[in-house]
Amino acid sequence: PRYRPDWASLDARPLPAWFDRAKAGVFVHWGVFSVPAWGSEWFWWRWQGQHDAAYERFVRRRFPPGTTYAEFAPRFTAYDFQPRQWAQLFQRAGARYVVLTTKHHEGFTNWGSPVSWNWNSVDTGPRRDLVGELGEALRESNLRYGLYHSLMEWFNPLYLADKQNDFKTQSFVLKKTMPELYDLVLKYKPDLIWSDGDWEAPDSYWNSTSFLAWLYNDSPVKDTVVVNDRWGRGCSCHHGGFYNCADKYRPGTLPAHKWEMCSSLDRLSWGYRSNMSLAEVMDEMGMIEELVQTVSLGGNYLLNVGPTKEGVIVPIFQERLLALGRWLDTNGEAIYESQPWRVQMENTTDEVWYTSKGPVVFAIFLLWPRDSVLHLSSPVPSPGTQVTLLGFGGTLEWQKQPGTGMLITLPYMLPSPLPPQSGWVVKLEGVQ
Repeated sequence: PRYRPDWASLDARPLPAWFDRAKAGVFVHWGVFSVPAWGSEWFWWRWQGQHDAAYERFVRRRFPPGTTYAEFAPRFTAYDFQPRQWAQLFQRAGARYVVLTTKHHEGFTNWGSPVSWNWNSVDTGPRRDLVGELGEALRESNLRYGLYHSLMEWFNPLYLADKQNDFKTQSFVLKKTMPELYDLVLKYKPDLIWSDGDWEAPDSYWNSTSFLAWLYNDSPVKDTVVVNDRWGRGCSCHHGGFYNCADKYRPGTLPAHKWEMCSSLDRLSWGYRSNMSLAEVMDEMGMIEELVQTVSLGGNYLLNVGPTKEGVIVPIFQERLLALGRWLDTNGEAIYESQPWRVQMENTTDEVWYTSKGPVVFAIFLLWPRDSVLHLSSPVPSPGTQVTLLGFGGTLEWQKQPGTGMLITLPYMLPSPLPPQSGWVVKLEGVQ
């Protein structure tokens, strides 16, 4: 069927199956904001949109008087950017897809956009097609490629004029936003478009529905492409492909619609900050908890890193990503291609979460029980029930709990002053 440019038709499109099966992705925030590398990727807006005193002080202290944001672009060098190394790292992190910022709200494009003259990574700064290079490397590693794209640009005169006209005119959309979106799709054939920067204007201003109708009907990725829900004021959590709803969204109960939680390793920023401290970086347990809770509730987990202006993913981010990958190497069977079970979490505690695959149920417990006996009240065992611990050979002893549920005897753990690392999975076969 051909999709019409209205939400009733577009929202009826089935979500391509690869996205739900993937479960885990890596988000990359990289741009001219990686040059000041301070505060957040909203640096330009905080400095010259809001005139935040801390940002003004920072620029006065570090840069010559009269410095403009445009002067940061030549320092965005990407000297050390090695797309193949990035792709290998993301693959080892257990990611099945990667989303790169092609353009943030600052308007600088990480490819040679024909409508972003001299404010793109080919004309200035790296003098490289960052979007294209990463795409090639990811495809060699069999990873799906997503493109983040901001519809708006804070200081673009065309956008500001449309805004002044209460978005009754569309110069910016017709001359900038839409030409770039079509260019990205035709040039790079993305698996995913992660739209953002939509909130000030309605979707009718952005021409979102006509773009999506073209994307789903006639584009080179019409059968495989997935999009999110940020296509105009009020669309979020209501229209589009999968729902983001809000950054770091946690629904609490099982949503009826496919969704994604985007989170960042640096708890205070999405872009790289040179003054980030270890205490501000999410730890291994934090990542695994977010992943498990998200997937149990039917979501995908998109974990963000901000590279430096040279294109380095700093060692602490690499270490965290590799820790996540090691956990998934052992426990991925309970994550990838899984479905929510009839119960998502134990009602007695939020430390046990469930996923399922057909008749098999996985109970993921985030804390090792004191006496090495795991108490599950939700599964109903049968005489033929088998219990195994992922990453551990052999079956586990279990007994029916008086009343409801089951008690599982876990393997003996060597005593240690430190609590063991987070997250283990028992695989339950023959339960209801």
